[in-house]
Amino acid sequence: MNLVSEISSGLTQFAPMSIRDFIDICIVAYVIYRFLLLLRGTRGAQMTLGLVVLLLLYAVTRFFRLHTLEWLFTNLFTYVVFAVIVLFQNEIRRGLAAIVSSSWFSGYRTKGGKEGFEEIILAATTLASKKIGALMVVERDIGLRNYAESGIELDAIPTYDLLVTIFSPNTPLHDGAVIVQRNRIIAAGCFLPLTLDPYLSKELGTRHRAAIGITEETDAVAIIVSEETGIISAAIGGRITRNLDGAGLRAVLRDAMEGRIPGPAKQPFKERQEAV
Repeated sequence: MNLVSEISSGLTQFAPMSIRDFIDICIVAYVIYRFLLLLRGTRGAQMTLGLVVLLLLYAVTRFFRLHTLEWLFTNLFTYVVFAVIVLFQNEIRRGLAAIVSSSWFSGYRTKGGKEGFEEIILAATTLASKKIGALMVVERDIGLRNYAESGIELDAIPTYDLLVTIFSPNTPLHDGAVIVQRNRIIAAGCFLPLTLDPYLSKELGTRHRAAIGITEETDAVAIIVSEETGIISAAIGGRITRNLDGAGLRAVLRDAMEGRIPGPAKQPFKERQEAV
């Protein structure tokens, strides 16, 4: 009887939920949801699972009063904030960039001219027919100036002749990436971060890994031509679409620049990978 009375008295202490509380809960739920989307398919998801396991172990040590382990976990959690910053630095950077580049805060969306895209598509299909490797990165909302500084600075219109010349095997810039910003080639021979995805197909070489890596950290569009197979691929949001022809590449570029394909911090577009 006493237990029932204690439970009933405890329930009566809760105040009715107000509209402000409901809004507060919805905002927190949305933040957690966006955070989980940000981690999905990345190393951060596995690291988050590891942190959850550590928290569960800490709860077990508290429950069973294992004082030595409890002392160890208590001192370990002192440095958790610094560990989270180090372990999740890529996800934090992507999340902050996504806030600034979202449609609410972005004043414009970078759009390349149709003529410039046609030159890129023509160069990609020509290089693919000759099995000449190429990597072209088209900027959207998130700037690529830091990556452009690793290459040779240019300021040129992305024409077919220039792109084919840059990626010719006998030229010094053919191994790097070309970065296109607002329908201008701002740099060539650039070095890009490689993806660390352990589940990536072994068939994908360094160019493909660099293309996926740059699209994991930014909302750029990366176009890859394989020198082994001559296959044209496009990477957006950390996902790669392979076996594209000129029309398929044109559709990917159009959808990306018009905002129909989101960047890495949003829901990635469905992967359409066919057999090589």
